[in-house]
Amino acid sequence: MKLLYKSVLLLLAAVLFFALAGVWASWAPDKPVDRLKGRWAQPPSQFITVQGLQVHLRDEGPRDDPVPIVLLHGTSASLHTWQGWAGALRGQRRVIRFDLPGFALTGPNPQNDYSVAAYVRFVTAVMDQLGVQRFVLAGNSLGGQIAWSTAAALPGRVTALILVDASGYPPESATVPPDIPIGFQMARIAWLRPLIEHTLPRGLVERSVRSVYGDPSRVTPELVDLYLDMALRAGNRGALIRRIEQGYSGDVAQIKSLKVPTLILWGGQDRLIPLEFGQRFARDIAGSTLVVFAQLGHVGHEEDAARTVAEVKRFLGM
Repeated sequence: MKLLYKSVLLLLAAVLFFALAGVWASWAPDKPVDRLKGRWAQPPSQFITVQGLQVHLRDEGPRDDPVPIVLLHGTSASLHTWQGWAGALRGQRRVIRFDLPGFALTGPNPQNDYSVAAYVRFVTAVMDQLGVQRFVLAGNSLGGQIAWSTAAALPGRVTALILVDASGYPPESATVPPDIPIGFQMARIAWLRPLIEHTLPRGLVERSVRSVYGDPSRVTPELVDLYLDMALRAGNRGALIRRIEQGYSGDVAQIKSLKVPTLILWGGQDRLIPLEFGQRFARDIAGSTLVVFAQLGHVGHEEDAARTVAEVKRFLGM
């Protein structure tokens, strides 16, 4: 009842926001990807063709690294979320990160298939295109679910797994209900979707980003600019709605079958995917290690890259 009451209040607040600000004041047309490249696709960014998509990718570090580190972002994020980790790792390891279909500069999947199985096929295709046979795979949130699903699908190629506040278990199985960002809640309501596809108040984006940080004061205006521009990339708002419409997908049974060395990083202040899920991953993946950062939120790798990547280096023996 408390959760329902809170959700109703949030939605009423959102509707009131639009009413007070006015639809025209919040009007935000799509931005063509070419307009966004100048700010967000500076070197070492490149675009490669995979499954008919122009995929925004950064590939850094020594090319003779036999087992590169691949980083997968979460919902409505981008490869930029890993900037701190990439900077700390690329001196010793090859680091590959890219924008997933439906998000950021890569943009929508022409088939509108946002199932985990489709993302696993996409990650596999990117690795094949780059000629990478074996790799360490890390992912946050949705990217975490794609990471463990890929590890299950490619047991001979994924040599180690790093899950950062990963999704995967059905949300309704939480004993503590998730605190879903208001933007995601609005996208779940059919009659609000046409409005969402054509309007996007900056304040709504800022509130959503702040909600996934343990310390919201760390959220800078430039970070809000990034998330706003990635959401406004042509087709991405519609893609988010399609993904939400398709609902939860994944095979939880695969988690217990994982035999790969696994590091699980979790934010103690994660209100989107509660710590109990991190503890569940640790129980279900034999031999895995769980590290909890008491003050961090859902995107600990972004919020405090130095502290979180230190655990990654320790795990990988760097």
